[in-house]
Amino acid sequence: MADTVLVTGGAGFIGSHVADELLTRGLSVVVLDDLSGGFRENVPDGAECVEGSIVNTQLIQELFTTHNFTYVYHLAAYAAEGLSHFIKKFNYENNLIGSINLINASVNYGVKCLVFTSSIAVYGQNQLPMTEDMVPVPEDSYGIAKLAVEQDLQASHEMFGLDYVVFRPHNVYGERQNIGDRYRNVVGIFMNQLMQGQPMTIFGDGQQSRAFSYIQDVAPIIAGSPFNARALNQVFNVGAETPHTVNELADIVAKAMECEKKISYLDARNEVLHAFSSHNKLHDVFGDSPKVTLDDGVHRMAAWAKKVGAKRGKAFDGVEILKNMPKSWREALSESSR
Repeated sequence: MADTVLVTGGAGFIGSHVADELLTRGLSVVVLDDLSGGFRENVPDGAECVEGSIVNTQLIQELFTTHNFTYVYHLAAYAAEGLSHFIKKFNYENNLIGSINLINASVNYGVKCLVFTSSIAVYGQNQLPMTEDMVPVPEDSYGIAKLAVEQDLQASHEMFGLDYVVFRPHNVYGERQNIGDRYRNVVGIFMNQLMQGQPMTIFGDGQQSRAFSYIQDVAPIIAGSPFNARALNQVFNVGAETPHTVNELADIVAKAMECEKKISYLDARNEVLHAFSSHNKLHDVFGDSPKVTLDDGVHRMAAWAKKVGAKRGKAFDGVEILKNMPKSWREALSESSR
């Protein structure tokens, strides 16, 4: 009988691709997703989909009792670093407390391994490239929450013997991304703006750089990690090797979408200017694998985006702090309240 695994956030972007990989391994997959940022059609055929939230402790208890999960893949999160400054309570409830609910259940029900997607946001403004042995100094509430979960997993392993694997992905893009989300995933934001005849909006001068990572370079590694003994109870950076500026990304996206490049530069926001990481540890444990170039990956995503069409995003309706919020976000809030 196949082992049963739980994938939280499995109707979302990375989660649905991880669920795909797990099904190909012959595992029985249960997806838990509140559909706040994901879509039911993303859930692969063959997986059971349960609509609900990781903050619902009663639901978590029922799922673990019913399915006796062998492995848990925790990808559910509201992953908007910049916005997290202004939604602290929401951020910590969903990204920290919800994660603790899963850790508690995993300990109590004897889960073999919990795989957690953290974020490069835990590093903050560190020397480059970012390596796993650095002391994290996150600069936003999202990164703080992710780091707290990492630390609790380590403590839970030492106290209760719960094995874990932590991944710190960065700037992942590709098919099934929620291109209607105006606060995160710049590749999707650019594509959505172009399909609506709008200029691509860039905070600051566009010289900030990231290593944009194609989904198929990330999801298979996450899915296979608990079956690699050398990966257990370790933290790994995962993603692309080469950083590109946001201006360079805008050029590539416009060409892939076959649109004229129009850019609207906005006031700079409070963010890490340059972020890319070393993957030497990942390569040592998982081996080297071919990487999809940014140009190729963006063209693949563009072909998908043209098929699904533009999505109308909406302003986040639970903002808790307005002070120092970027002007464009404040204006969007005002428009949505009319």
